[in-house]
Amino acid sequence: MRLLDIAQLRADTPAVAQLIHFNNAGAALMPAPVIDTMTRHIQLEARLGGYEAAAQQSQAIENVYVALARLINARADEIAVIENATRAWDMAFYSLPLRPGDVVLTSTTEYAGNYIPYLQLKQQRGIEVRVIPNDEHGQVSLTALEDLLDDERVALISLPVIATNGGPVQPIEQIGALARAAGVLFLLDACQGVGHLPIDVQKVGCHMLTATSRKYLRGPRGMGFLYVERSLCENLEPAFLDLHAASLLSADHFTVRADARRFENWECNVAAKLGFGAAVHYALAQGIEPMWQRIQQLADYLRQRLLEVPGVTPQDLGVQKSGIVTFTHRHHSASQVQQWLAGQEKRINVSTSTLRSTLLDMQQRDLLEVSRASLHAYNSEAEIDTMIAALRGLPNL
Repeated sequence: MRLLDIAQLRADTPAVAQLIHFNNAGAALMPAPVIDTMTRHIQLEARLGGYEAAAQQSQAIENVYVALARLINARADEIAVIENATRAWDMAFYSLPLRPGDVVLTSTTEYAGNYIPYLQLKQQRGIEVRVIPNDEHGQVSLTALEDLLDDERVALISLPVIATNGGPVQPIEQIGALARAAGVLFLLDACQGVGHLPIDVQKVGCHMLTATSRKYLRGPRGMGFLYVERSLCENLEPAFLDLHAASLLSADHFTVRADARRFENWECNVAAKLGFGAAVHYALAQGIEPMWQRIQQLADYLRQRLLEVPGVTPQDLGVQKSGIVTFTHRHHSASQVQQWLAGQEKRINVSTSTLRSTLLDMQQRDLLEVSRASLHAYNSEAEIDTMIAALRGLPNL
């Protein structure tokens, strides 16, 4: 396994000289190659015109698909680049031919933005939603899942690999194996996973996967992607189509394109798309596995240091924990902690995760909100020490 050059990672991230960014699960700091790629294309559009600039960069645009396929061990024709991960997930979910009585299985850590569509189709189509119980470690119980899959009405397993409010890294390869054995589709929300830890769709066995550019891949906002297994893709008609996703053959007939780009639409932010590709190339050059090891080391260090702070309680569960570190403070709300850290001489960016985002999990654990510090490979132990010192300095209420 290659060694990470932490000094170079930080040199490629100029903002670390002015702030400490522990909000990578929200939007990570873009490295210089991503910024440069986007800036060059915007300048090219200004000189040539938008369509002309895109035509000149046609091969670079195609390379975005190749890079994303390499990242998750897929084929380029199984990748759709979509304006954000939410829309990518919607395009996959709403295109599934779910019928009255079909059962969708999800986890307690499901994101509210995904759970709401389940309820919408429950109202519109009569599907049923069931939540897979957790095991004693707070992650999906594989035994419970196996039992639920005995019901032949189960049509889909859909859940996040890592929740927005932290929690465990779900055992996705075992979940995928159970789904395949039962002949059930598996839609994996990998927004907090891709770029964070290695994800190989061949090993996971998911039929569909969605992820974003702006989090652990360190790309621009307003970009995401969808993976759809080729054999499934050919049998799914997207929820809506345009002249990019399909072709008009006559006044009465159209045909849908064969590859995953049937889930895209024609207009897109080309500069952001190229920046997304640059972010993927950058991540691949560093190595996902070395970055995952580094992220785990930093997260473990932060969790240990948090135990030294009076009034702080770590809130992470699971056999395998991620780089998303969550905690509560006995005397301060998560928003107060966030504001205090942001106001330090060297700004410290953390975020607040609330009941609104992961309702089922937070209710189950009797939590209204948590402070969330999400670490990336370019962060440092010294930055963690600075945050701990700042937490110790929180004023008494």
